[in-house]
Amino acid sequence: MKGKRRKKSKTKQRKGIFVLPNLFTSASLFAGFYAIIAAIQGRYEMAAVAILISGVLDGIDGRIARFTRTTSHFGIEFDSLSDLIAFGVAPAILVFQWALGPFGRLGWLAGFMYVVCGALRLARFNVQKTSEDPNYFKGLPIPAAACLIASLVLFVHAVGDIPGSRSWIIISLIYALSFLMVSTIRYLSFKKFDIRKRKPFNVLVSIILVCLVIAYKPMIMLFVIMLTYVLSGPALAIYHFRARRRFPAESTSHKEPGLSADGASGKTVGHEGFKETESNPASNPS
Repeated sequence: MKGKRRKKSKTKQRKGIFVLPNLFTSASLFAGFYAIIAAIQGRYEMAAVAILISGVLDGIDGRIARFTRTTSHFGIEFDSLSDLIAFGVAPAILVFQWALGPFGRLGWLAGFMYVVCGALRLARFNVQKTSEDPNYFKGLPIPAAACLIASLVLFVHAVGDIPGSRSWIIISLIYALSFLMVSTIRYLSFKKFDIRKRKPFNVLVSIILVCLVIAYKPMIMLFVIMLTYVLSGPALAIYHFRARRRFPAESTSHKEPGLSADGASGKTVGHEGFKETESNPASNPS
């Protein structure tokens, strides 16, 4: 009887969900939904701030789940659905209402392209999560793309306006972000940065300096930081490509055509048949 009760209690625990990380995910979803309402009402700055708050909450819920060891499959799926609304639908509606409306069909097609590429990015992340390097993201993360759009709205509000045709610059940015999300360009994930472990002294100084810079001109510096992160992926890809061109790896094509796969054992394969002959040990330089 005691064994059956223990089994029942275990099954009941497995059917439940972890409340704490999912509360932060729900708060992130609420901020994204509020951003949609604010964008429809024409309050673009409030919508941008709501998306940024949603990005902060999205980063907190994952770390809380890892710190408290409350990660679950339900939490992963719920987080993906929340990200699609908060960082996919909300920024698309915001940027369309704010700048892409004059383009008409081309404008809302750009918004839809952003949403569908974000959904594909999330689906690919969920499928390949266990097989990918945790230090890097494959493709631009959708929260980073959304935060760049939100910070751009605040940046334009702070400086007044972008010189030239603002709408053409923004629609080009939307298509570029869509491509980066579904690309294979790697971005740093910062998942291994554990604040509970000892770090070098310069790390603390760097974090304090970044916070001070953001506090001085938050609307401008947030955009600069997000733009730097978005451009870091293509920059690293170009750097690694040039490094491979400069120092190419030794390929197997440079081997002599008469050597087989076990050429280290001193055997050669004739070209006219499959007969193997032992080479003279004296002629082997090794």
